[in-house]
Amino acid sequence: MSLLRFPRDVPTRLSVGAYVLHAGLGKWKGGAEQAKGVHGMAAGAFPFLSEIDPPTLLKGLAAGEIALGAALLTPFISNRLAGLGLTGFAGALVTMYLRTPALHKPGSVWPTQAGTGVSKDVWMLGIGLGLLADAP
Repeated sequence: MSLLRFPRDVPTRLSVGAYVLHAGLGKWKGGAEQAKGVHGMAAGAFPFLSEIDPPTLLKGLAAGEIALGAALLTPFISNRLAGLGLTGFAGALVTMYLRTPALHKPGSVWPTQAGTGVSKDVWMLGIGLGLLADAP
């Protein structure tokens, strides 16, 4: 039995779920260089993460993305639960974007060229909030 409340939820959850799952699988196979890059960006925005070694952080992030992507793709997971997970995840990514000066123009929320790829996470935040708003 599906807990998807509206048929319009299907394309949203499929597209975002597939994207997040794919990103997680890519990180799961990531090497030392990718781990160092992700760790540097994450620890710059959230200093407490600097205490976690880069490969462990990358695996943890990958596991979280895989779980979130799978939850979004699973129809018997409610919109409330899927939306809560997506909102929390995307909220952390948007916070990282805002806390990393090189990703946005000075005194602005608009992205620099380097920040364009990360700034799109605001769409995932909106989708997560939309799933929460539609939740029964």
